[in-house]
Amino acid sequence: MAKAKSNPTSPVTFDLPEDLLNKIEGVMKKKGFNSISEVIRAALDECDFNSYKREESDHKQISVRLSGKQRSTLKRYSKSKGASVGELLRVAIDEMSSKGPARS
Repeated sequence: MAKAKSNPTSPVTFDLPEDLLNKIEGVMKKKGFNSISEVIRAALDECDFNSYKREESDHKQISVRLSGKQRSTLKRYSKSKGASVGELLRVAIDEMSSKGPARS
C-alpha cells in the first residue's frame, strides 16, 4: 500500500525577538513538540486572525537620496550588525536629533 502524502512544507524566514524565541522553546518542552516549525504550524492553526487588530502607530514611509558611499556604508553596517537599513537610519536620525544644532 502506498504511503499517504503529507502536506508539503516550504521554508519561511523571519526574525523574532529573543524573548519570543524563548517562549517558543518553552512551548516545545511543555507541549512535547519536536521542532520550532511544529510550534509555529500549531500556532498558525490555532490563531484567530479575524480578531487581530493591528496596533496603529504614526509611521510614514519616505524616500531619500543618498550618495553611493553612504548607501554602501549602510549596507555594510546592516550586514555586520544584523540590523535593517531602516533601523540604522532611525538610529542615525535619533542620534542627530539628540545632539542639538550643529549646522549653520
